[in-house]
Amino acid sequence: MKRSPAVAGQFYQGNAARLTEQVEQYMVRGTPTEEVIGMLSPHAGLIYSGHVAGAVFSAIRIPKTFILLGPNHTGLGPHISLMDSGEWEIPTGLLQIDKKLASKIALANPAVTRDSQAHLFEHSLEVQLPFISYCSPDAKIVPIALLAATYDDCVGLADSISKAVKSVDYPVVILASSDMSHYQPDTVARQKDKKAIDRILDLDPLGLYETVLKERISMCGYLPATVMLAAAKMLGAGSARLVKYATSGEVSGDYDSVVGYAGIIVK
Repeated sequence: MKRSPAVAGQFYQGNAARLTEQVEQYMVRGTPTEEVIGMLSPHAGLIYSGHVAGAVFSAIRIPKTFILLGPNHTGLGPHISLMDSGEWEIPTGLLQIDKKLASKIALANPAVTRDSQAHLFEHSLEVQLPFISYCSPDAKIVPIALLAATYDDCVGLADSISKAVKSVDYPVVILASSDMSHYQPDTVARQKDKKAIDRILDLDPLGLYETVLKERISMCGYLPATVMLAAAKMLGAGSARLVKYATSGEVSGDYDSVVGYAGIIVK
């Protein structure tokens, strides 16, 4: 199955030449790259969050496969949806699904449903693809959308992912797609987001999960971030670094109602 782009021309430029040019302006030249286990990258329109995504993609050694974990904004499909075969199209190319890795994750976890419906109109993973395709046209993906999950569900998925990653002999990066606080005054967003970011930097997945709920932080991808963090720890991660943080106010000029964006690497 070929998954056609749902938000080309809206969240990012709709033709190949303009999209390449758009991504290029957000990549940070001369950044030393690091081998990472996991990362957090935003998924708003590139005009707002592209500079944060570009900074974090510029800081990593690009793997053969990205396991993409994103929130399900549309409500379609099951609680945990993994698309296990086919390809995703964007204006700059086609990205193949890593069937071998996807199958290992699905087989190991009965809570994971092999499904494409949840992915049809969902933007959170699609918005990562222009950067992945730009950095490595041959990179493969494993798309996973999370609609609902308990903390135990997150740990169970993390366990399945970590075992699958250990079983293959090529580099894999676990990418959690998330924006931070939504539609808060800039000062409030920064205060709330720092609490969530600090939990990620402390490699504390339970702390992140509980802090987001307790503090009512409108971080749409806290479930993907929790899974990524737990899986990264299982794979031996020892540190995390905030590459860049920003809010939409820096682009829009509207500081009364902003969305926060964080780019983080875990290694």
